[in-house]
Amino acid sequence: MKMSANGIDIHYDLTGSGPHVTFVHSLSSNHSIWESQVKTLKDSHALLTFDLRGHGRSSAPAGAYTLELLADDVLGLWDALGIDRSHVVGISLGGMVAQTLALKARRRVKSLVLADTSSYYPPAAAAAFADRIRIVGEQGVEPLVQPTLERWFTAPFRRERPEAVERIANLIRRTPASGYIGCCHAIARLDTFSRLNEIRCPTLVIVGEQDQGTPPDMARAIAEGIAGARLEIIPGAHLTCVEQAEVFNKLLLDFLASQDQETRG
Repeated sequence: MKMSANGIDIHYDLTGSGPHVTFVHSLSSNHSIWESQVKTLKDSHALLTFDLRGHGRSSAPAGAYTLELLADDVLGLWDALGIDRSHVVGISLGGMVAQTLALKARRRVKSLVLADTSSYYPPAAAAAFADRIRIVGEQGVEPLVQPTLERWFTAPFRRERPEAVERIANLIRRTPASGYIGCCHAIARLDTFSRLNEIRCPTLVIVGEQDQGTPPDMARAIAEGIAGARLEIIPGAHLTCVEQAEVFNKLLLDFLASQDQETRG
């Protein structure tokens, strides 16, 4: 389904019933990376998955995006769908958007699950994202497919689950260059670290122990910055919701159940 919000068309799916959970995906993927989580939670929650600006079947306008703009897209989608409050689960770029949402609209975010993400990047990272922007601008996304897969998944997973890896490879390939570039601009300016203490909602931080892109130290910094946040380091690399879906889903289900119980109590 598509909805017009915040000046663009956003492709989304809304399934299940119960407390709302909104899932925000990584750079160069789309809403389908949450397939396992949707299957796990659809009987207990109303689940909103969508394609970020610049991805999948959502609009991909040219120009630099910001995390605030991406967060406003989510708020616009919530408004259009009549969602007042929601749990938010974000991975990688999605975790950065989720943090920004919690800072912009504190009342509307019931809880956060921040997976394989960061609240800051060292100065050298800006140069790395500038390099990606240059490559995609000149050659498209294809040169980044294999390096991305090697960062996102451990070697054993790539060897043993080629069909799953190829599915993600195709999502990367289909990412519009304008969307990839626009989101790289947003990521390069990430800096929520100094404001983490303003996030007051219950928070679970998950990270793969072999995550190269946003390693456990970055996850630890988030968990230490948000009062009461819990850190879980699990097997796997960067895209833990796919590589370690069973472990990820158990943590997610238990966390959401505890938050919903507190709300009912």
